Amino acid sequence: MTASESSGSVVRRILLGSQLRRLRESRGITREAAGYSIRASESKISRMELGRVSFKARDIEDLLTLYGVTDEAERAALLGLAREANLTGWWHSYGDVLPGWFQTYVGLEGAASHIACYELQFIHGLLQTEGYAHAVVTRGQPQAPAAEVDRRVALRLERQKLLVSERAPAFHAVLDEAALRRPYGGREVMRAQLRHLIAVSEQPNVTLQVMPFSFGGHAAESGAFTLLRFPESDLPDVVYLEQLTSALYLDKRDEVAQYERVLGRLGEDGLSPHESRELLGDLLHEV
Repeated sequence: MTASESSGSVVRRILLGSQLRRLRESRGITREAAGYSIRASESKISRMELGRVSFKARDIEDLLTLYGVTDEAERAALLGLAREANLTGWWHSYGDVLPGWFQTYVGLEGAASHIACYELQFIHGLLQTEGYAHAVVTRGQPQAPAAEVDRRVALRLERQKLLVSERAPAFHAVLDEAALRRPYGGREVMRAQLRHLIAVSEQPNVTLQVMPFSFGGHAAESGAFTLLRFPESDLPDVVYLEQLTSALYLDKRDEVAQYERVLGRLGEDGLSPHESRELLGDLLHEV
């Protein structure tokens, strides 16, 4: 199975869930009633509609019957989507160090055609060197055994293959100058990380900008976030907000639009890609 196939399974799960929700709502059926029809709880229906669980063919068949979907072609299409949605992603092999709430993000990241982010605390995971990633994980998980740290770093490096794959997304990263100046690891780790950022910023699918201290307060007052856009027209843009023990996935159009506006302002107010590379070069000489 290719990475794109397993990442696409997450997208298909969300697509199927949203279609099931629309069918249920169009019939005026409550989640509780839907859950009863498949011998499950209201919360199980909610998780299905959010695309956060795998699907059993029998459950889908029963729900489609409840929702009045009798056309065989339509039923077959949705059941086929359910089978594709149940493909196991490559990241499941890292389940021992990958929280459930982050598994969804890794799948969405792998399926996105456009990724845009703002980072404040540290360099975005897709741009970290192995040494820098090791320092970040060690700082965040000080009690973790060495083997677990290595697994977490390996997962991060595996995610990075996306940027050089055949279907690499357009990646726009705005890094706060604070993320570049905050040291993780020793002097050589930071020098290697800065050199890596300069090199990656030259890739045709990567746009790297720095929000400098000299600008003062800026549009991203709420902190770090990532916006994901997908090639499937049925799938809405998603804003990912990571918290300490969980994450939020925003897909309401008005909420996503606010983050799009912030990204637009960051792009206008931050240093240009060329100026950002110059700053990275200056910082490299300072370290």
